[in-house]
Amino acid sequence: MTHRAIKPSGAPSALAAYSPGIDIGSLVFVAGQIGLDPSTGQLVEGGIEAQAERVMHNLLAVLDAAGLTMADVVKTTCFLADIADFDAFNAVYARFVSDPPPARSTFAVAALPRGARVEVEAIAART
Repeated sequence: MTHRAIKPSGAPSALAAYSPGIDIGSLVFVAGQIGLDPSTGQLVEGGIEAQAERVMHNLLAVLDAAGLTMADVVKTTCFLADIADFDAFNAVYARFVSDPPPARSTFAVAALPRGARVEVEAIAART
């Protein structure tokens, strides 16, 4: 199976040894995105809503670099540092997804990189 790394210009650089996305032709796997501003490399300020907004824009940048959109996303996995942020996160997330929305899992986790409040990864399919 041939695969290529996706290196978008509009998303933050990877924080460790991983690719922002991997394209295998029919599927694109987008690594977990946190609310880093791609121009500064710093976590955006403003709480869960601001971070969720930035996360979704970062995710869109990776998808765009692969020639895809949120309409192509079939599954997301969402990680919250505090499950009490679920409703606020969901309100932002819902503005970005197409109908029908992708399958989704959401988990509360002990911590996220750089003290982020939310991280989202995705799988998209070419049809």
